[in-house]
Amino acid sequence: MKKKIIVYILTLGALMGCTQNGDLKLEGGLYVKGSAPHSYLVIEDQKSHKSYKIQNAKTFNLGKRQKEVVKLKAKLVKKAIGPGFPAIIKVVEVK
Repeated sequence: MKKKIIVYILTLGALMGCTQNGDLKLEGGLYVKGSAPHSYLVIEDQKSHKSYKIQNAKTFNLGKRQKEVVKLKAKLVKKAIGPGFPAIIKVVEVK
């Protein structure tokens, strides 16, 4: 009986881990951070107030939409390391 419960819990945990695919829906302002040679475009989410570095900003021409509030659908590429190193996202769709 205990083995069945343990197997069930492990299977459920594995399925829950596989369903988290890193899709994000963000709404916020687009800003440039950093100094001249090391600048990058970020979106600051209005709900969580976290900044996300945008990896493919040029493909969606997001540099021209600075200081605008936009809605993005994105995939998480890399988690945030700490202050000064925001999470990196890849934009899938701009709404």
